[in-house]
Amino acid sequence: MKFLDCTALTIAIIGALNWGLIGIFRFDLVNFLFGNMSMLSRIVYTLVGLSGLYLFRFFARSGD
Repeated sequence: MKFLDCTALTIAIIGALNWGLIGIFRFDLVNFLFGNMSMLSRIVYTLVGLSGLYLFRFFARSGD
């Protein structure tokens, strides 16, 4: 489980940095690297979203 936790956290951090670049500089790194809504960029966006959903479980554990 620790590997999955670290992987999800890393992907979520990458997604957060991309959103920061979009908000500050209007620069979408994923689009720049993989193309505008190409299959690969859609996979990256999907992985970021799934990682965010997976990390919701940390809220449940923080109450322990």
